[in-house]
Amino acid sequence: MNNQFYQFSAKSLQGSEIKMENYKGKTILVVNTASKCGLTPQYEGLEKLYQKYKDKGLVILGFPCNQFANQESGDEKSISEGCLINYGVSFPMFSKIDVNGENSHPIYKYLKSELNGILGSKIKWNFTKFLIDSIGKPVKRFSPITKPETIDKYLESILN
Repeated sequence: MNNQFYQFSAKSLQGSEIKMENYKGKTILVVNTASKCGLTPQYEGLEKLYQKYKDKGLVILGFPCNQFANQESGDEKSISEGCLINYGVSFPMFSKIDVNGENSHPIYKYLKSELNGILGSKIKWNFTKFLIDSIGKPVKRFSPITKPETIDKYLESILN
């Protein structure tokens, strides 16, 4: 059984180290986010998905990243306030990370090795989404332009 995902941890926006094993048994959607991106309104759709399915086992994990056109230049406090004030985000958000390159966060190194995208393993842009099933196996990668509403149909079939 491939549950390597649970071996990782990441720092929350509040500075606590969070173990991914805390999410065992949940269906997880991992998203690299940015506050100043044309796709930033996806926060709203992601929050709707979270509210709709969190009681059925969905958790969304947001990872701010500043590697695409400097669209997440703020610090943890400004990221947190922006997510909350502008989009009402209540799902877990983490500290800013790299998703590409040698300093890529281990979670992203792992996810990219498991599920290639159009550019191979490289993350193309903000709001690339990875779906991990309830036993920790990465099962689907969604492109940045895939709207959360599209993912809803997919989640409906696996969470109901």
